[in-house]
Amino acid sequence: MFDISIPLYLIGGLIGLFLGGEGVIRGSSSLALKVGISPLVVGLTVVAFGTSSPELLVSLKAALMGSSSIALGNVIGSNIANIALILGLASVIRPLQVHANVIKREIPIMIGVSLLLVFFLIDGMVGFIEGLIFIILLIAYTIVNIFLSLKENKEIEKEFEEGLKSKLNIPTAVLFIVAGLALLFFGADLFLKGAISLAKVFNVSDAIIGLTVVAVGTSLPELFTSLVATIKKESDIAVGNAVGSNIFNILSILGISAILIPIKSDQISYFDFGVMLAAALILLPLSNSGFRISRSEGILLLTGYFVYVYLLVQ
Repeated sequence: MFDISIPLYLIGGLIGLFLGGEGVIRGSSSLALKVGISPLVVGLTVVAFGTSSPELLVSLKAALMGSSSIALGNVIGSNIANIALILGLASVIRPLQVHANVIKREIPIMIGVSLLLVFFLIDGMVGFIEGLIFIILLIAYTIVNIFLSLKENKEIEKEFEEGLKSKLNIPTAVLFIVAGLALLFFGADLFLKGAISLAKVFNVSDAIIGLTVVAVGTSLPELFTSLVATIKKESDIAVGNAVGSNIFNILSILGISAILIPIKSDQISYFDFGVMLAAALILLPLSNSGFRISRSEGILLLTGYFVYVYLLVQ
């Protein structure tokens, strides 16, 4: 018999994760802007990390609860959703044209860290050493990104400044961050309870739940941020958010989780890794040709995503 508490856990958890992610993003971006950090730097680092915060909390809790397949599935599924679902949907609403060179440079980095993850998982596990390497790479990536973004032209800087306008003062920004983190924590707890219960009801693996329900649920901040940016004609923010989040998902989420507890890939197939790599690689030719994702290309991305989910649940 289906337990009515499962959808309540999932919906309540999603609301907590969404509001918590928004609180962290608004508070941290406001705080960073108040202390004089460039809006472009904030957009490519603070916001990207903030939109990855639901994935971080859910994956950490899942790993600590012994469900490392949910933790890994969440990262892989979110990375697929960020490109195929979110950028696909955004480009259907309005074709995406990216001008910021720093974002185009991030795409090979995203592909590189995705390949590194697959390499680390050859033995079926991401352990303490691999997690430490991810964290070191995250620090290096952030420093290089800040340095490169300072060389972008004023037009790009203005676009990010418009997209990150905030009226929060410092005490309010800190309050938003604290409240956001609390909501993320409780939202992750509720959402995981619902997801694990759902897996048991439908007799599917934790990995499939992680790759689908959990991945899409924790990607809501990326979806919201990218769609709003697209409607406002701020394509650089939409694409930068998706690509930056994919890098943060691997380096920070799996890095931190693996340092605390080994992440095993026993329930994740090479098909899932292949789809993640294909989603990352598909952006490479686009970035070398002026970076434009048309509506027809967006429809192809969306179709590919739904075909993947269909094959997964089959």
